Amino acid sequence: MEKSITPGASRNRLLVMFFMAVMVCHAEDPLANQPAPKAVPVEDLLPNFDGAATVSSRSEQFRISGGDAATRGTTANLAEETKDQLLRLTEEKDEWKVPIRISLRGKNGDPVPRREMVLQLTFDENGHEVELFVNLSRGLRNEPFKRAVTEALIYARNLQDRPRTESEVPLMVPPWVVEGLREANAWRLKQTDRKLYEALFRNGGLFQLDELFTLSEVEYNSIDAASRAAFRISAGALMMALIEQPDGKTGIRNFLSELAGFQGEMPVLLRKYFPDLNLSEKSLEKWWALQLANKGTAPLTESLSVMQTERGLEEALRLRFKDETGVLKEVTLAEWQSLPELEEPERIEAVRLAQDDLLRLSYRSFPSYRMLLLEYQSLLTDFAKGNTNTMAESLQALKETRVTMLAKAERARDFMDWFEITRARETSGAFDEYLSLKARLKSQPNTRTDSLSKYLDRLDPLFVVPGEKKVESFDFIPPSF
Repeated sequence: MEKSITPGASRNRLLVMFFMAVMVCHAEDPLANQPAPKAVPVEDLLPNFDGAATVSSRSEQFRISGGDAATRGTTANLAEETKDQLLRLTEEKDEWKVPIRISLRGKNGDPVPRREMVLQLTFDENGHEVELFVNLSRGLRNEPFKRAVTEALIYARNLQDRPRTESEVPLMVPPWVVEGLREANAWRLKQTDRKLYEALFRNGGLFQLDELFTLSEVEYNSIDAASRAAFRISAGALMMALIEQPDGKTGIRNFLSELAGFQGEMPVLLRKYFPDLNLSEKSLEKWWALQLANKGTAPLTESLSVMQTERGLEEALRLRFKDETGVLKEVTLAEWQSLPELEEPERIEAVRLAQDDLLRLSYRSFPSYRMLLLEYQSLLTDFAKGNTNTMAESLQALKETRVTMLAKAERARDFMDWFEITRARETSGAFDEYLSLKARLKSQPNTRTDSLSKYLDRLDPLFVVPGEKKVESFDFIPPSF
């Protein structure tokens, strides 16, 4: 009986909500499933197929049949692009031996089958072959197709030196390897979001290493979009940690060549090709955590927004001192007059952490704040020396400047939103599917009776002002300047 992976009750709920919000825009469609190569219900992919029209890709490893000429050409280009990305990631030459046949079935608008992409492994007197069946009911979708091609390439790599007979050992590529390779390539191309790594690292992650290794394809297809995003980031961080090991590119090539037929524990295979992981039992976990921390750290060239700079400034402008009983106290810089009389060494110690925080903030602060940070540094130096004659006036002037800068930033953002909304001359159609879904949900309400839904229904009236009509859409009021 197959188990279902669900986040435990102790998992961080806020992280789940964060990933769900991110995945509203970036999640792959949950119907983009690729089952294990054993199950090949080809009849699910619709019989709309013309085997006579076949084209070969640039390297001739991919042979595409079915669909129209334009779709076959696009399929060949995407398959070669995926292959090039994998070769660059592992730094190897293209020396393929096992062909991959891609059969396009159906057409755009057909009923969507349970599985859109299915892998099949075959052999004959000419050798092994990998066949990928792709259903076109929703068109040729870029990332799901590239994921399937990456999996097919790993199977082809494992079959190239096998005898031309049916293998007694079942071949299986775990989802974490495919997702890890795709995410590592996205990071290399700067197509992924660093903030996802930061959120995952700070909150401890949703997946442990043993969960990554044991998650099957069926279980991967059953998890929600937020968990799938966390899984991909976790797998990508681990894959990049392996690639960045000493001789990591050689190790990953050998690892992928043995992966599909390996029957043992995954850490054993990893330590075979990445010997530095043998330093201790926890070495693999440490490398993985360090990679998450490294990828989640913002580069010095990335500037913070005005709001982020303001929050950093509020946290930095604090004075620390010990009271008469030796207990460490903390007050804001604006409350400096409430401090007891301090000797110069104590004043220097009181401003030391604030000065360090301001220095770190200056590396990535919003550019217009840098002069303010210098002025705050000067005030802290004066306080340490006991020069506080103009301290109150200077702090008030800096506060007024910050309020003005914050207001300008908000007005600029509002103006840009207003300009985009009022000057649009035509609709893009980007939200057509959302509007259709909203209309269907409104016409076919599904009232939930679970305890959480009842609780939210009781809270809902609290957010409506008595006497006002409940708002179902937002009316934008342009800012006044």
